[in-house]
Amino acid sequence: MPATPAAAASIYNTIALVVRPNTAGIEDSVRDVLAFLRQEGYSVVFETETAEHLNMPEIPSMSPQGIGEKADVALVMGGDGTMLGIARQLASYEVPLIGINQGRLGFMTDIPLEGMLPVLGKILRGKHKAERRTLLEGRVLRDGKPIHIGLAVNDVVVSRGAGAGMVELRVEVDEHFMYNQRSDGLIVSTPTGSTAYALSAGGPLLHPTLGGIVLVPIAPHALSNRPIVLPDSSEIVMEIIRGRDITVNFDMQTFASLQPQDRIHIRRSPHTITFLHPEGWSYYNTLRKKLHWNEYPSSDGKI
Repeated sequence: MPATPAAAASIYNTIALVVRPNTAGIEDSVRDVLAFLRQEGYSVVFETETAEHLNMPEIPSMSPQGIGEKADVALVMGGDGTMLGIARQLASYEVPLIGINQGRLGFMTDIPLEGMLPVLGKILRGKHKAERRTLLEGRVLRDGKPIHIGLAVNDVVVSRGAGAGMVELRVEVDEHFMYNQRSDGLIVSTPTGSTAYALSAGGPLLHPTLGGIVLVPIAPHALSNRPIVLPDSSEIVMEIIRGRDITVNFDMQTFASLQPQDRIHIRRSPHTITFLHPEGWSYYNTLRKKLHWNEYPSSDGKI
C-alpha cells in the first residue's frame, strides 16, 4: 500500500502491536487501531504472542528480536505489566514505546481508550513528549558463578517465602559494607519503580529523570532500617546470610530460588527505554490522577 500523506509525514513507518491477552472486548479496540493505522498507510506487525491470541492471520507477526530489528515503534495495548514485559525485551534495541491503557492503573500505558486514535495519530506524526527511563540489571552468583541474569524496568526484589521466617541479608554498596538486615526482603528500585512495590513498602517517589536507585526494606525487624536513595552509578551486592524459601524476582516476572551465601549483584543497565507520551503530558498530572491526589475527604470522612 502506498504511504498516505499522513504516513509520509511520520517519522515512523513500521509499527509493532503488542496486546495483553485474555482481555474481554480487546479485539474490538485492536481492530479499531489496525483500521486507523492501515488507513494512514503504516505497516503493522503483531508481536508473536499477540498473534497467537488474536485470530487475525492477515497481520504478519514478529518475535521481540524481529521487532527490535525491524520496527520503528511498539504500540502496547494493555496494562503496565504488558508494558514491562515488552520493554525488557526491547531495551537493547532502542525501540520507543507507546501505551494505550487496557489495564487498571496505567502509569506507563497512559493513553485512555476514549479518544485514543486522534492522540495516537499526533504521536506518530512527531507531536509527542519523549521520556527516557533507566533499567536495572542483576546477576545471581552461586560459588562465584552466575546462575541467573535478569533485567528490570521497575525493581529487583529479594523476598522470603510466604510460610518462612525473616531473611537476613548483608548489603554492600560500591564494595563498602552498608548493613546486615533482617526483614521480609529488600526492594531495589528504579525511579520508574518508585511508584510500584517500593511505594507500597514505604519508599519515596523519585522523579523519573533523577539518576537514583532506591533501596526499600520490606517490614524490617529494626525500625531504623529506612529507605535510602543511592546514585545510579552504584553497584549493590546482597548476600543471603540465612533464611528459607528466598527468591529474587525482576519486575515480579522472572525469578530464581536462592540459598545462603548466594550473592545478587545489581547495577544500572547500559540500556534505556523511551516512552512516547501525548503532547502536554505531565508526570505530576499522572501522579494526581493515579494516586488520587486531587480527591478530598468529605465531611463524613468518605472520598
